[in-house]
Amino acid sequence: MRVDKMVDKNGASFLYRKRGVYYFSKQVPCDIKAHYSRQRVVICLKTKSKATAERMTKSLLQRLEDYWLSLRLRNMTLPAERLILKNVDDGTHSNAPKLSEALNTYLRLKSKGRDHVFVRGATRNIKRVIKYLGDKPIDMYSSSEAATVRDKELKRGISVASIKRNFSTVRSVINLSISENGIHCVNPFSRTFMPETEKRKRHPIPLETIKSIREECLKENDEMRWIILLLAETGMRLGEVVGLLKKDIILIESIPHINLCPHPWRSLKTLGSARQIPLIGNLPKLIETMLQYRSDSAYLFPRYNKKDVSNANSASAALNKWLKPMLPEKCVVHSFRHSFRDRLRAVECPSDIIDAIGGWKTFGVGQGYGSGYGLDVKYKWMNIIALDNPILQSQ
Repeated sequence: MRVDKMVDKNGASFLYRKRGVYYFSKQVPCDIKAHYSRQRVVICLKTKSKATAERMTKSLLQRLEDYWLSLRLRNMTLPAERLILKNVDDGTHSNAPKLSEALNTYLRLKSKGRDHVFVRGATRNIKRVIKYLGDKPIDMYSSSEAATVRDKELKRGISVASIKRNFSTVRSVINLSISENGIHCVNPFSRTFMPETEKRKRHPIPLETIKSIREECLKENDEMRWIILLLAETGMRLGEVVGLLKKDIILIESIPHINLCPHPWRSLKTLGSARQIPLIGNLPKLIETMLQYRSDSAYLFPRYNKKDVSNANSASAALNKWLKPMLPEKCVVHSFRHSFRDRLRAVECPSDIIDAIGGWKTFGVGQGYGSGYGLDVKYKWMNIIALDNPILQSQ
């Protein structure tokens, strides 16, 4: 219907005035009357200008005709309906496993020999994605949705470094499922942009501060002070110390030492983290006291090990709170490990021996040959930097 005329086919005007104000009026077509409670559509145009009323009338006529056309089409039989193909993939369906199913496959194949931390971390990261995006087939996620997850995590205050680690897990879960199921798709989490951030530098603790903290720790016997003494004298990671069993302590051999190995409740960071660490200075005598503490527990530090779960995070929070008044700014409990390496450097200990003592990853093809350094070599260098070494005391 043309809408440039102001009258209908019977010559009746679509416009009339009442008290100087223009109104729009149009008869409802017979085949549309079932959708209306009245036979005419009447609308006050709220204008006294004829030109304005005519412009508004043209717009209303067009909108009404379009709407009435849509009502008519609803009741029409679809043309050539019998020719339409059924069950055609329109890109909205997928036979790929859902993300939750991909997680189950990942845990079934990858969790053997891993501790609860591995399972809990993978589960947490996948559930976070499902919370944001829903549990969909893995080939139905998009790179823009991966960016949405990143943005939501940043908004929560999660650091870029943590988001990168979490995305690495999500990528691994999806990649394994792609490989296992022979799916041809691009992992949407593979190239998500991450903003650059200034890497937080961890500062070592000055030697004099370590000595004063050691003196403070020797005043009383409790788990927290013992953990700090072990961190300072062995360079071990906090999680490694907290998860120790009493049977991991070997005192009866010529060189007392810790036999650091993975446990179901506490994994180790790298393959090279499993190692033997000499006990220097007064540590053997101090550990005898530790072994007598809570004789009913197999753990060296039962406070932070309950129900086969080693809670290093809880220990970290408690230790950092206790140490804060004694530590310089930007130093934390992990700074003992940085200081330990610096102390070995200061006495010109070879870097590969330092790596062997601290369980740091050593690069180079040749590092894979041989059985590594023995306890005697490690003891020699560690004894030089022992905090109760008379030579060190004079420095």
